[in-house]
Amino acid sequence: MKDEAKANEELDKKERERVDKINGADSMIFQTEKNLKDYGDKIPADKKSAIESALAALKEAHKSQDINAIDSAMEKMNSAWHAASEDMAKATQGQPGAAPGAESSQPGGGQEGPDKEVTDVDFEEVK
Repeated sequence: MKDEAKANEELDKKERERVDKINGADSMIFQTEKNLKDYGDKIPADKKSAIESALAALKEAHKSQDINAIDSAMEKMNSAWHAASEDMAKATQGQPGAAPGAESSQPGGGQEGPDKEVTDVDFEEVK
């Protein structure tokens, strides 16, 4: 039995890599569809069409289970998302009030009202 396992070790390794690639493609398809649904209106039209094109290629490669085609399609998808995320980040940075840590968005940021008064108090630590 050990001899049989050793004889098939290389085949098992290749099959595992194939299954991992297919599962990775399946996961990327799901995530891309979800992200397009969530952020589709914030992605520029040319970047969105590139993502949709890459998604179609990835779905086709996933259906055929061709590992080389899956690798190529996943690379295309990653580069399309990278370009789109750069544009989205630039657009977000250009909007007023979008900066993290803006005073208006932090609770308790102002010193208004009588309950915001600070009082110095002596205390004794009990151990």
